[in-house]
Amino acid sequence: MDVREVRVEGWERVLVAREGEYHCIVAIHSTALGTALGGTRLWRYDSESAALGDALRLSRGMTYKNAMAGLDAGGGKSVLLMPERLADREALFLAHGRCVEALGGVYTTAEDVGTSPADMDVVARETRHVAGTSHGTGDPSPRTARGVFRAMQAAALHRLGEAELRGVRVALQGCGNVGAALARQLAGAGARLVVSDVDPDRARRVAAEVDARVVAPDDIYDVEADVFAPCALGGILDAETTPRLRCAIVVGGANNQLREPADGARLLERGIVYVPDYVANAGGVITGFGELSGRPPEWGTARVDGIYDTVLEVLRRADGAGIPPHAAADLIAEARITAAAG
Repeated sequence: MDVREVRVEGWERVLVAREGEYHCIVAIHSTALGTALGGTRLWRYDSESAALGDALRLSRGMTYKNAMAGLDAGGGKSVLLMPERLADREALFLAHGRCVEALGGVYTTAEDVGTSPADMDVVARETRHVAGTSHGTGDPSPRTARGVFRAMQAAALHRLGEAELRGVRVALQGCGNVGAALARQLAGAGARLVVSDVDPDRARRVAAEVDARVVAPDDIYDVEADVFAPCALGGILDAETTPRLRCAIVVGGANNQLREPADGARLLERGIVYVPDYVANAGGVITGFGELSGRPPEWGTARVDGIYDTVLEVLRRADGAGIPPHAAADLIAEARITAAAG
């Protein structure tokens, strides 16, 4: 395996590994709080540079996510560059297991977009530094969705005066594993849903299951709703989409929802409450950490439900300081990271 280190200011280690079809970037942002923990994403990138940018953003987000969740874990991420035609998926993930193992335990991976518990089973044949296998916690999507649901309840209490979601209108972007699981929980709570997905068949399946209306992917921004829930890929809130929103709250399962920090300020200016993504979507990593550290299942359940209180704290601090919620969350996370770093 050909491995080269890339020096990036602010990141502890960044490496690029290649072996046959295997082309991966592993970014370790921080181990101040403990072993870097973050999933493996398999995606088709336009270039290695684009993959590197994604790995850096995601790994930094994991540092902050783990800090806000109160976990003794740092932040890292792997991104696998999907080849034009993947000939041998098993060989790809065996190579990834060897790469993770070569890091000597400073990084533990799990599943993410484009990967599955079955893929992590293959990784586990080469390294023990892996979570989310089919023999462990498995698919983290239901726990991630549960955390987003609890975050939405907290935001509803803060902005709408009632945590109860019955009758609340939710525009849900993305009907993948997390989005679909969230839709089911919202429907069970009596929320009214409008959904969209780049895969129209997937959107129709979820809509039929939860009695929702389907709109085209670009039209979801214009839906009049109480809550906009981004559950697809990141970077979707920007100078063009934010002015189109017709909602009171933004909270969802996608990572890196703000294109840039200024987009958080734009939401604040419009009176829209934004729940920082890395606070809301920590349910999966919480249960993965619980598995790795030998905690009982009820520990993870309580921690995921505790996202409700964390969101309320962030929103109250933001209001008190007159700053956007993402800035308030950053300050809380950075204080914990700095204290741990000594």
